[in-house]
Amino acid sequence: MNTSKAKTKLLPFDAARYLTDDEAIAEYMTAVLDTEDTELFLLALSDVARAKGMAQVAKDAGLGRESLYKALAPGAKPRLETILKVARALGVKFSAHPT
Repeated sequence: MNTSKAKTKLLPFDAARYLTDDEAIAEYMTAVLDTEDTELFLLALSDVARAKGMAQVAKDAGLGRESLYKALAPGAKPRLETILKVARALGVKFSAHPT
């Protein structure tokens, strides 16, 4: 009996790897917004920004790259103005619907 086991290396899940087009990004952001979890929302914005390239997103949002990282860091409390700038730079538009 062969007792040697092949070792499998698992990589941490990175949502940014799967956000390859605008439709995937929209579905992801919609699902996250439905949770009403603000920490998860910031994480999702960060995932999308990484998928699109943080430096370019920061430039398009009119922010420094470090400022963007800080605004989207866990525990951050960014201003609504910053969130809207980042969303616009990501090509994401929020809308309201009756519940």
